[in-house]
Amino acid sequence: MAQGTVSTMAEMANALRGDPKQGKTTWSRRFSLTRRILFVNILPIALLGFGVIYLDFYRKQLLDERFKLALVEAQIIAESLAGASPARQDALLIQLGKEQKLRLRVYNANGKLMGDSFKLAPPSFSLIDPETEPESQKFARELDRWFDWLVGAPKLPDYHEPAVDQVSAWPELVRAREEGLTQIVLRHAPDRSHIITAAAPVGLNGETLLLTRNPIDIVEAVRRARSLVALVVLVSLLVSTMLSLFLARTIVQPLRELVQAAVRVRQGRDRQVQVPRLPQRRDEIGLLARAVSDMTIALRHRIDAVESFAADVAHEIKNPLASLRSATESLGTVDDPELRAQLLDIARHDVRRIDRLVTEISDASRIDAELSRATFEPVDLVALTRNIVGSREHRAEPESHRFAFESANETMFVNGEPARLERVIENLLDNAVSFSPPGGTITLDLSRSGGRVALSVLDEGPGIAEELREDVFKRFHSLRPEGEDFGNHSGLGLAIARSIAEAHDGTLVATSRPDGHPGACMILELPTLRKST
Repeated sequence: MAQGTVSTMAEMANALRGDPKQGKTTWSRRFSLTRRILFVNILPIALLGFGVIYLDFYRKQLLDERFKLALVEAQIIAESLAGASPARQDALLIQLGKEQKLRLRVYNANGKLMGDSFKLAPPSFSLIDPETEPESQKFARELDRWFDWLVGAPKLPDYHEPAVDQVSAWPELVRAREEGLTQIVLRHAPDRSHIITAAAPVGLNGETLLLTRNPIDIVEAVRRARSLVALVVLVSLLVSTMLSLFLARTIVQPLRELVQAAVRVRQGRDRQVQVPRLPQRRDEIGLLARAVSDMTIALRHRIDAVESFAADVAHEIKNPLASLRSATESLGTVDDPELRAQLLDIARHDVRRIDRLVTEISDASRIDAELSRATFEPVDLVALTRNIVGSREHRAEPESHRFAFESANETMFVNGEPARLERVIENLLDNAVSFSPPGGTITLDLSRSGGRVALSVLDEGPGIAEELREDVFKRFHSLRPEGEDFGNHSGLGLAIARSIAEAHDGTLVATSRPDGHPGACMILELPTLRKST
């Protein structure tokens, strides 16, 4: 396995550790990542914005309190004015209007204005002309209108001083006289502040009192809060949107690059497509990019290997088929019995060769898929090797080769699939037997070092030149010992053995004998288990 792939797998394992189930999200699957990020980041700002709406309910509560206060004040002042002399009424209007910041007006039984605190003394408050207000207040008035529309507040009548100030100009005064009860009305001043007017009967002589209050403190407090919160919401919304777009870009842009590269790889239009690895990113996006890149490289290697394997299969089968065809076509024209027997031997040999090739090719093509589904288990490599050697010693091996097996430990456990590991050892022994001279000794040595188990298989053949030691593991490698019948080996044995070794996280290499004697040495290394003794 490539070092980059090992590194990527280690990073992914560390990233996913502690979350083996990797719970699936089930919301917003129809929306893009950019929209999801924007939604998640803007939602808290929107919730903050609803706090501004809450201020409207706070304002209503304050107005309700002022309504109740105005009702009580109107009734108390009306009782104080009842039966008082005109001079005393004027004094009370001036005093109470100044202290309570009210405008107090008294009308006689004929509906005429008898007394006005704003005319008897300087006004205790004044209405603001909206044309003279700064821009900030104009913005505050627009916020008032927007929030009144948002919360569905009823539209209030505008407050205007009548041209002729008499009872008929004020509906609340008319109702107070007709019903004999205190009446309260809420209006909008020109600057959209509130005006509370309360009309109450004064005594039993038909006089009425009109109380006017401008609770500007409520409006100013609510406007300040609204303006501040609105400003915070707008700034937060702007910053959050910018940060969300930046975050979305850092996530979505590399994902789009990966998608584009994957599409080009799938289409196969450019074999040199480079999947971005994003080495500077140490987050999940970087892990994904490196994993996809390694997967693509492995896929290309697999495709190249399959194409090369198919070409080699066609080449290897073509030769015995051509020989078989020639032999069978010649049989019909040959009358010499001895020559016919030779042609039949050639045909049988080619049939056996084709059968052997098909069997080996079938094994080679299935091995990766079978190992990917296999369940590995602890395997005692010492016992497995001893059983294989013992079986060969009891069999009539060709040319009486001898086997010498040595092990540094009584047991050495590895994690693997027993049948496949047996196939590796058998292939190594087959190779050693085919290259060793008659009566030669095949030596097997098992040792352990640094968490690895090493099985060395030594023969007494001519050895392998250093520049050819990797070639012997290529499929259909045709370098065979002198004197061996052509076609007795498929050239797949060592290639299959190395594939099995690598599937077990091991290695298989060819070297010279460590004792300096002629011959080759095949070394199989596998990771050991902790239970090894």
